[in-house]
Amino acid sequence: MYTPPFNRADDEDALRAFVAEVRAGWWVTNGGQAAPLATYLPVIWRGGTVIAHLARANPHWREIGSGTPALVIVTGPDAYVSPTWYAAKAEHGKVVPTWNYSAVHLSGLARVHDDPAWLRMAVEELTDEHERGRDAPWQVSDAPGSFVDGQLRGIVGVELTVSRVEGKAKLSQNRTRADRAGVVDGIRQGGRAGEQPVADQMASALDDEQEPEGSAG
Repeated sequence: MYTPPFNRADDEDALRAFVAEVRAGWWVTNGGQAAPLATYLPVIWRGGTVIAHLARANPHWREIGSGTPALVIVTGPDAYVSPTWYAAKAEHGKVVPTWNYSAVHLSGLARVHDDPAWLRMAVEELTDEHERGRDAPWQVSDAPGSFVDGQLRGIVGVELTVSRVEGKAKLSQNRTRADRAGVVDGIRQGGRAGEQPVADQMASALDDEQEPEGSAG
């Protein structure tokens, strides 16, 4: 992932929290196909592995052998940035649009799991994680055992042994404080619900940081 130094996110605890909050990502492999295959899956990142499962009917799993290179892409909120929001537009006009976003890339070797015990473990762990915090969390054991067994036969597990973690937070860090404040105001006034977390992230960073020097594009 192309990541300029000012966009690099290296705090692994923060990256793990990010993945846990997003809770899903794109599994990408290229096992001899004309183009890479990608499947969007709920994920859990525990220690040095990421686990998930996909439908047995999905042909993607058939190209994953024992130790297939793979990439899991987890993305957070994103937002368009209009050059009209920059203070620099009134100063010199040398501004262009961009897009702000955050992402984590987890690279490593993937393998498939078809063992019923492993699949049940993965489904239970994923379910417990995603049901956490609900007033009456659903558990796999709430469903009839025979029904669960049948559902498990319809899925295949996948596990990624992580060898590389890359984090990126592109939040206009290379702009002046005035430009960044303008972006925060612009996103908030734009009213797009999915973009508001980007403004919140940028506003929090502005509260924590000193006035940057320069205004590079």
